[in-house]
Amino acid sequence: MSVHKDVKRVTTHTLQAMKDAGEKIAMLTSYDYSLGKIVDDAGIDIILVGDSASNVMAGHETTLPITLDQMIYHASSVVRAIQRCLVVVDLPFGSYQGNSRAALDSSIRIMKESGAHAIKLEGGMEIKESIIRILTAGIPVMGHLGLTPQSIYKFGTYTVRAKEDAEAEKLIEDAKMLEEVGCFALVLEKIPAKLAKRVAEEVSIPVIGIGAGHEVDGQVLVLHDMLGITSEFSPRFLRRYANLYDTIKGAVEQYIDDVRSVDFPNEKEQY
Repeated sequence: MSVHKDVKRVTTHTLQAMKDAGEKIAMLTSYDYSLGKIVDDAGIDIILVGDSASNVMAGHETTLPITLDQMIYHASSVVRAIQRCLVVVDLPFGSYQGNSRAALDSSIRIMKESGAHAIKLEGGMEIKESIIRILTAGIPVMGHLGLTPQSIYKFGTYTVRAKEDAEAEKLIEDAKMLEEVGCFALVLEKIPAKLAKRVAEEVSIPVIGIGAGHEVDGQVLVLHDMLGITSEFSPRFLRRYANLYDTIKGAVEQYIDDVRSVDFPNEKEQY
């Protein structure tokens, strides 16, 4: 039996066993009960309740505006839906940077109030103190390096990160530090595939890629992007597995037509 098919509940231990066995890890975002249930029923290993909810659920241009309370709301909705997968929640911008006590308080609130299983936060050496403090409370931490969307105004662009040697070397150092202090896994976003392969080989914890090539330990995409619910976002790394924007729009248009033509409800659809 393969590792992921042999477990009733996915844990951080399961993910490590999958990496050790060479089995790829599948991760997607979810933000609500209904879609979370479908994704879990399909057999996903990890649901990330991402701060991308700021974009796809609330319509903000960046991930920065979403609050800790809003992240807890989305996370608790997803946790109520799932039976099997591991639920990881993003710490939102402003809830952990520069203040390890705030980082711990934010993480404790997420774990207590949502019932999620782990948290994720962006950055390397600059947030080391916060990560260590969160881990001392027994809260599993997933790291995130490369393109870190909460720092978009510092970068000024969503282009590929770590193409230059200095930034690539810092990323490798940061990845090793995250493993060393006790992170159970790591997301690499939008970095060269060769660099991502090197990181996955040089650290023993699972490395999940998004726009980081196929030689990492798993992949993550934003659910609304891969389902084609959003249509305006089309980076190279995104594969659309459905076109639900047109499907849903077509269904709504048909409903409007049926209401206006008094085709709905018909004799069988009333009491």
